[in-house]
Amino acid sequence: MAQNRRAAAAQPTAADAAANPARVLKKYPNRRLYDTQTSSYITLVDVKKMVLAGQEFVVRDAKTGEDLTRSILLQIILEEETGGVPMFSSSMLAQIIRFYGHAMQGMMGSYLEKNIQTFSEIQSRLGDPAKGLSPELWTQFMNGQAPMVQGLMGNYLEQSKDLFVKMQEQIAEQAKALFPGLPAFMPPKR
Repeated sequence: MAQNRRAAAAQPTAADAAANPARVLKKYPNRRLYDTQTSSYITLVDVKKMVLAGQEFVVRDAKTGEDLTRSILLQIILEEETGGVPMFSSSMLAQIIRFYGHAMQGMMGSYLEKNIQTFSEIQSRLGDPAKGLSPELWTQFMNGQAPMVQGLMGNYLEQSKDLFVKMQEQIAEQAKALFPGLPAFMPPKR
């Protein structure tokens, strides 16, 4: 009975569908994905194409209605990381893992998200010449654009550093308010 109530609560209502025009994909126990818009089964490759096209979607467990979108996106990242030229080094992945369960876990997620948004903005300022280019050709293009890119990346890195320092200062101030007098919670010096 409680399970039925939870499943009903997790199912999107008509009001939810009207407020959120995202495409709904259902994941069945046999691990297949079903696109409710096209009434057909799709693959992770199709979902990746939706991501690249900027299409909003949500993946729901067909039985419970649970949101599985993050899980599917992580599967796509895993396939990309194992299938070609990886974006994340082992060292970087280890550092990300170390933040799980850490007091700064939430802030690190926000920090990474803002950095990716800033990097995307820089890419769009360059006019998106990277579409259709291989990583090697993109590198050659970027080398030719070195002075402009160095300026943009310098600004980006400075903003990123400032954002991180501000986050540290906010944490230190909050900790100082919670634990007055403890020297371990002094804000960092600039």
